[in-house]
Amino acid sequence: MSSPEPGTGPGPGLSSGSGSGSAKHRTLTVQAAGCVLWRRSPVTGELQLCLVHRPKYDDWSWPKGKLKRGEDPLAGALREVAEETGHTAAPAAELPSARYLANGRPKRVRYWAAEAVSGAFAPTDEVDRILWLPPEAARARLTAPGDADLVDALLAALRPAG
Repeated sequence: MSSPEPGTGPGPGLSSGSGSGSAKHRTLTVQAAGCVLWRRSPVTGELQLCLVHRPKYDDWSWPKGKLKRGEDPLAGALREVAEETGHTAAPAAELPSARYLANGRPKRVRYWAAEAVSGAFAPTDEVDRILWLPPEAARARLTAPGDADLVDALLAALRPAG
């Protein structure tokens, strides 16, 4: 059994804050979900990945967000895609989760590969732009280095078996 990643505690859910085991000394892991949203270019048929720009952080990332209390992670991922990109999506394979500290709290983001089915983007205060980019351009544009690993995970998930 592997040890947990730094800052993530003993696994999904709770990480011990003081080691006392007391509930008031535990820090809940923030649960979030998102998608690596993809499509085939309407012009060339080439694979394109969707990145969102968040003006609050001035960063480029995958569409994702915190889960609502009791929300199914996949349902939350698809809700976030719709809210941030205006697209409905057909989910496929679950991709590796990301774990990191956000504002001093452990955060886990579960990701799925998802094909954009329909929709159109409309800017909001949360996401003011999206880009559809080829995989290598998306990898280069992503702000957080760990997000780039999901490009390879998506490509592996889309590769035909055999």
